[in-house]
Amino acid sequence: MTTLTTAPATTATTAPAAKRPSAARSSQADGMAIASFVLGLVGTLVLNVVLGPCALVLGTLALTRGTTRRGRALLGLTLGAADLLLLAVLTATDGTLSWHLG
Repeated sequence: MTTLTTAPATTATTAPAAKRPSAARSSQADGMAIASFVLGLVGTLVLNVVLGPCALVLGTLALTRGTTRRGRALLGLTLGAADLLLLAVLTATDGTLSWHLG
């Protein structure tokens, strides 16, 4: 008499469950990369002192959490640093913490 053994049915249902936290973490990191880019871009125009550091923090977190949008995270880091550099230059020329063009 021959008996057939099959794989347990639970392995098929637990495999996607094991991938969910990684996928959720990756999508959160992707969102952070996009937010870093957008905040860095908007920060070049307004609220440099607030949006620049936010872009730097979010870009760093996105890279450490393994985002698939690495280029956007790096652009967010670059724009965040540019925000702070722009604020420093314009503040030095104006002599105050607030600045305006014109």
